[in-house]
Amino acid sequence: MKKIVLLMFSLVIVVSAQTELSLSKAIETGLENNYQIKIIKKYEEIADENNTWGRAGRYPSLNLGFSSTNRYDDNSAGETETYRLTPSASLNWVLFDGFAIFHQKSKFEELYTKSKGNTAIVIENTIQAIILAYYNVLLESERLGIFEEVLSLSKDRYDRTLTAKELGSSVTYDVLQAKTAWLEDRSNYLSQKMLFNNSVRSLNLLMGEPENNTYILMDKLNIPKSEYALDELKSKMLENNKTLKNQYLNEILQKREIDISRSDLYPSVSLSAGYDDVTTRSKVNSSPTVKSSSYDYYANLSLSFNLFNGSNTSTNIEIAKIQQDISKIETDEMKHSLSNRLSQYLELFDVQKTLLEVSNENVEAAKLNLQISKEKFEAGNINSFNYRDIQLFYLNAALQKLLSQFNLINTDTELLRLTGGIVTEK
Repeated sequence: MKKIVLLMFSLVIVVSAQTELSLSKAIETGLENNYQIKIIKKYEEIADENNTWGRAGRYPSLNLGFSSTNRYDDNSAGETETYRLTPSASLNWVLFDGFAIFHQKSKFEELYTKSKGNTAIVIENTIQAIILAYYNVLLESERLGIFEEVLSLSKDRYDRTLTAKELGSSVTYDVLQAKTAWLEDRSNYLSQKMLFNNSVRSLNLLMGEPENNTYILMDKLNIPKSEYALDELKSKMLENNKTLKNQYLNEILQKREIDISRSDLYPSVSLSAGYDDVTTRSKVNSSPTVKSSSYDYYANLSLSFNLFNGSNTSTNIEIAKIQQDISKIETDEMKHSLSNRLSQYLELFDVQKTLLEVSNENVEAAKLNLQISKEKFEAGNINSFNYRDIQLFYLNAALQKLLSQFNLINTDTELLRLTGGIVTEK
């Protein structure tokens, strides 16, 4: 009795430790805690820090210096002590460099925009992964329930066969077959329980939650009711696909590299200015200390114009143009690849909807057959071997239905990702 009470108490603790989790809450938690999102946002912060006029070279550099010289000489002329202090300030400023500064600043802005695009891609992929992980937990939970149901049926079959043997209406061979089936179902159940636990751990990893957290999932394996048209999907994909939008930015960046390379065709004008203040104290032998001071300042303009550098400037421009052509080719390839992928997944989506309908009918027939066969087995109208075959048929049909549901959800989610529908901008 104490053991039973203790077991019930432990079950209450386990159940109370579980928290309700909806799909929207799982996504919200993942957006806050996912490790990859945290990392990519740090890279976005770096790109933001780089996006300044100072980084582009617009502002001057100002340096302050201070030097001290302490010298002691001992020679035939006597002893000489010299102390010198020299504070200084210098300024260097590129006033014009062929518009390279402005092109560089534009490049930093586009790199920052691309970094935000990378963040959007990671967020989109993370949301998709959380959706599939959430539904995978539901899938494995449903599968666990089916294995538990079949395990109960096989245990009942084994008990009845064992009782029949004791009454003399069954033989040892029948008992061994029933026991083997029961043990096999126990093994399948335990394996499925491990898969279920692993699916929960995977969901926790994506959400950035402790691996031992357990949940009561509030959503179900909802079947998508979407109806898609290929032309409409392609239009959305070309406009909203996150990866493709980042590739468009790559083309812009390559154009900016051409502008930066062309800046070397223009002259460069720079300003340098400075100030020095020198204070010297010197003493020879026992004579009085002599103190002197001086200062100077300067401001110089310099202009440089490269007339010839082995055609390196023109070569750099041509290379930048070639890189731009490569980027355009990569964009065309990406569009083609995404269009192919979109067509494949749309066709797969339509096929999977039909397969799900077939699976539903198959499960209904298998379940009805199982109920009738169970009554016949209990009445002794069919043997245990036929009953076992019907159990396995029901098991396979039920598992296939669940898999068909999950596959349809998976494909629908991928279609949303390809067309930019997982994360929408307001």
